[in-house]
Amino acid sequence: MTEDSRSESKTAIVAAIFGNIAIAVTKFTAAFITGSSAMTSEGIHSFVDTGNGALILLGLRQSRKPPDAEHPFGYGKELYFWSLIVSFGIFAVGCGMSVYEGLTHLIHPEPVTNPFWNYVVLGFAFVFEGISWFFGWRAFRVTKGRRGILQAIHESKDPSTFLVFLEDSAALTGLVIAALGIFFGRLLNNPFADGLASVLIGLLLGMISVFLARESKGLLIGEGVDDKTLKQIRKLVEADPDVEHVHHLLTMHFGPNEVLLTLEVKFRDELSATGVREAVARLHRTVRREHPEINRIFFGSESLAHDEAQKKINA
Repeated sequence: MTEDSRSESKTAIVAAIFGNIAIAVTKFTAAFITGSSAMTSEGIHSFVDTGNGALILLGLRQSRKPPDAEHPFGYGKELYFWSLIVSFGIFAVGCGMSVYEGLTHLIHPEPVTNPFWNYVVLGFAFVFEGISWFFGWRAFRVTKGRRGILQAIHESKDPSTFLVFLEDSAALTGLVIAALGIFFGRLLNNPFADGLASVLIGLLLGMISVFLARESKGLLIGEGVDDKTLKQIRKLVEADPDVEHVHHLLTMHFGPNEVLLTLEVKFRDELSATGVREAVARLHRTVRREHPEINRIFFGSESLAHDEAQKKINA
């Protein structure tokens, strides 16, 4: 992830936080005045999004702490941990409370009064969410490239680039559901439509939560680089004149721009200990030059003594 994309991502998160604060206050005010269940769910949605943005900013900040004795590989996975917490927050607070609010309204239906203010608030919210979505999309597009949206999210190692985009996309969809619930509730004179809209908003948040939890779990456990990058690294190593064969090549992300590479290689039999050290240093420079995100490289090689012993046994 480049410095420009990190800046875009942070800008999108900050814009989403300030936008959601204003929108949440407005939605809760309108819900109090009109008694709309769907509007209450939307207020909860915006409130949760505000907290999620703050947690992702915390994760970004913590992940940049330098390594120390307690965490020799650094704190890069802090971002993945807080992303997982965000996914739980969306489910527990956003999904749970919205579904509860909707079911309560379905069991004890109350007609929405003075829906004009709901429409006004939804209109303003849609504009502000749209602006936030634009910043989120711009940050996500930098890393997406030519890949599809789902593929780019699955292959991304930085949840901050797609989390805002997903949350704002869900928010815009939720606003449409809330508007339709209020509209059909008034059109059909049926208060159940408003409660149903609230339940649907909760289920939407639940789906987003499960999806984010799945992606965050994979990153937290430890994902390697993509197959294309892995093949490029193998090709670079095998191209070295002193390397006879690459036995194992393992990678793991400790953060969006922190990758551990472990290599087990077979050097040429006639290579001396000094030659091995020179080859290792050369390979280290070559890999880092082509893939600067790989900041930790560990080599393992078959010992010359082992090779000689095997030759005697085979003879």
